[in-house]
Amino acid sequence: MYYFLIIALQGFCIYHAIKNRNEYYWYFVILFLPVIGSIIYLVTQVFNKKDLDVVQKEIVNVVNPTKKVNDLRKQVEFADTFQNRTHLGDALYEMGDYKTGIGEYEIALKGNYNQDAGVVKKILEGYSQISQFDKVIFCAEQINSRSDFRGSRSQFLYGLALENQGRSEEAEANLKPIDQRYSNYEERYTLAQFLVEKGKRTEAKEILEEIVLESQNMSKPNRNKYRAVVSDVEKLMSSL
Repeated sequence: MYYFLIIALQGFCIYHAIKNRNEYYWYFVILFLPVIGSIIYLVTQVFNKKDLDVVQKEIVNVVNPTKKVNDLRKQVEFADTFQNRTHLGDALYEMGDYKTGIGEYEIALKGNYNQDAGVVKKILEGYSQISQFDKVIFCAEQINSRSDFRGSRSQFLYGLALENQGRSEEAEANLKPIDQRYSNYEERYTLAQFLVEKGKRTEAKEILEEIVLESQNMSKPNRNKYRAVVSDVEKLMSSL
C-alpha cells in the first residue's frame, strides 16, 4: 500500500510539473528521490499555489482519471440537468475524449445554440481538436456576432478552420485579432507562421519580436509555462 502511495505521489508531481512546464530538473528530483523529492516539490511548487482539497482531487484524477467521469455520469443519471451535462463534458475534455464530450454538450444545448455561448465555444474547441473544420465554422457562425467573440480563442480557431477550407482572406481577418500583448503566445506564434506562409514576413517578424520582448518581463511561472513556445518563436525569427 505504501509503495502505491509513493507511485501516486510521484505521478501527481510529474503530471503537475508537465502541466505547468516547470524546470526539467524537477523530473530528476521527483524520480530519483521519490519521497523527499516529491515532498519538496509539493511544498515549493504546489502548496503555495493551491489549497489541499484541490491537490487531493488532482491526485485522485491522475491515479484514476475515469473516476471523475463515472461520478459525473451518476449525477446525470440522477438529475439530467444542463449543469450536470456540461460538467460531464468538461471532465471528458480533461481526459482528451473530445468526441464524447461534444456529445454531452450538444445534449445539454438540445439544438438551441442561443442558450449558452460558452458551451458553443467548448463544442467549437472540441471539433477543432478532432479536425472537423466544417463544424468549427458552423459553431463559430452561431456566435460570431457577439462582442466577446472578437479576439477570442474561438475566433482564432474559426480562422484556422477557414484557412483549412481555402478561405485565406477570411482566415487572416479572423486570426489577427488574437494578437494581443502579454497573452495568447502560442496562438500568436501560429499567426506568425501563417503570415510567413502568406509571404508577409515583415508582419510576422513584428509579432515575433513583440513576443520575445514580452518574454523578458515574464514572471517565473510564465517563463516556465511558455518556455517552449518562446524557443520556437526565437527559432522562427532567426530564420526570417
